[in-house]
Amino acid sequence: MTIGFAGGELERADARRRDDAWLKTQLSSARARYLPLRRGKPWISLCETADAPAAALGWVARAAVEGALARGATWALLGVDDAGDGAFAIDVSEPWAAGAPEAAGTGKFIDARSIAPSLAPDAAGTLAQARSMLEWHRTHPRCARCGSETRVVEAGYRRRCDACESDHYPRTDPVVIMIITRGDECLLGRKPSFPPGMYTCLAGFVEPGETIEEAVIREALEESGARVGDVRYVASQPWPFPSQLMIGCEAVAQPGELVVDGEELEDARWFSRAEVVRGLAGDASVWFPPPLAIAHQLIRRWATRAGGA
Repeated sequence: MTIGFAGGELERADARRRDDAWLKTQLSSARARYLPLRRGKPWISLCETADAPAAALGWVARAAVEGALARGATWALLGVDDAGDGAFAIDVSEPWAAGAPEAAGTGKFIDARSIAPSLAPDAAGTLAQARSMLEWHRTHPRCARCGSETRVVEAGYRRRCDACESDHYPRTDPVVIMIITRGDECLLGRKPSFPPGMYTCLAGFVEPGETIEEAVIREALEESGARVGDVRYVASQPWPFPSQLMIGCEAVAQPGELVVDGEELEDARWFSRAEVVRGLAGDASVWFPPPLAIAHQLIRRWATRAGGA
């Protein structure tokens, strides 16, 4: 399985996040790299090749983001490269100072979901880290306990409230997503907002005090009326919209009729393996999420597994 947004091209340097002297040196270093994001869109370097346009993360030097840093733009350490040089994400949602790569026309800000398939896998993983971190800072400027403004510490991996002395850390929300099978069929559903013909795996957030297996069983029953068992973990995927961990599972359906909830899903039905294979091959009557999504990988894994086990 090819999992989008997994991996990363940097060593995360956890032990360095509390070393203020090291951070100060890295931030001012000529070798440090910055990945600018504007309203969640990364700066992407585009290079025309003989075959097709190539895309890469648009790393820039400090000079290109000097104005944003001077205005107090939020940044976070992503890690260090093989040479030990720091790499940072920086939020440049406000206008840049003169001299930015934007003015030179060397790239553009592009929606993260649309550009990710064009990036190298490690680069997409680093993008997921950068986008999730900056989105957390954007949406959590105040203390959840007393409401006071917080300040950024530990290179962006903690926010400190000086008023009540509480600490806040980046959050990741766990979501189960499952391929439910019944012999040579699998259960897929669609939300009212989906384009015509699109179906995908059932999914839902893990609730407090709940195991992964319990979440799969509950979500399947709530959304489709399907009772399932034999829940097995398959793979997971970071999903930086804004910051979920998709926990891919498979489960076996027990006898019973489907009862769609009408809220989360407008339809759910059983698909034969042959139907799924045709959909993966481009049959326009039914289609699935793109390969970037773990839902696609779960569906493809089941549909192409030898023997249909």
